[in-house]
Amino acid sequence: MLNIKPKITLVGAGPGDPDLLTLKAVKALAEANVVLYDALANEEILDYAPKNAIRIFVGKRIGNHAYTQDQINQLIVDNALTYGNVVRLKGGDPFIFGRGGEEIDFAESFGIETIVVPGISSVVAVPASQGISITKRGVSESFWVITGTTSDRKLSSDVALAAQSSATVVILMGMHKLPQIIDLFQKEDKGNLPVAIIQNGTTAEEKVGVGTVDSILNIVKEKDLGSPAIIVLGEVVRESNKLKGFYEEFLSKEISR
Repeated sequence: MLNIKPKITLVGAGPGDPDLLTLKAVKALAEANVVLYDALANEEILDYAPKNAIRIFVGKRIGNHAYTQDQINQLIVDNALTYGNVVRLKGGDPFIFGRGGEEIDFAESFGIETIVVPGISSVVAVPASQGISITKRGVSESFWVITGTTSDRKLSSDVALAAQSSATVVILMGMHKLPQIIDLFQKEDKGNLPVAIIQNGTTAEEKVGVGTVDSILNIVKEKDLGSPAIIVLGEVVRESNKLKGFYEEFLSKEISR
């Protein structure tokens, strides 16, 4: 009988572009007996795992969950105990709104060895791919990172606090709450604040919409933007050389109205 040593490696898959996977993540995948991957991990990344590795999709989207979180936790442990080396592949960085901490805690409660391989987070990588530096000297000295939808499906109360600050605000999982988000910024008299929405950032399916707090809802409708997307609110959006063409188009439309 084989002596199976269970091990779980929690791997961040990055923002979407498979070239943004870290070398350490590639090495971890190459040693996997089982890979449990989510909906945000580009499936091309699975090619780094051995051909005989078991691949299990455990992705979650709004209204479409392959497994509950409790079931995922148990699958990770069961597969580690049965097959040995399990890689849990999660989009972005597993500790930023990824529930990676919960999965590690559950695995360690069984005495299983765990390793974490951080990933490049979409929080900074997706805006950067559009030339948006979420901090910039003389423009923004800090930034907020907020989930748009909490575990009880409500808008995070931190959005209202962030709307009062001068910091850049980056919101994940917020497209279904966008009208509420915009309302909070309008109440702070920030109708002219630049906004960028980047859907499927760093991938071939990437779509971008830019405007202001007052105009972004119309932009979203015109460009048919939806989830998954990053919402960036702040003066740094206007600073992006890559987005100047979008803003020139937007401003020309405003003038012509």
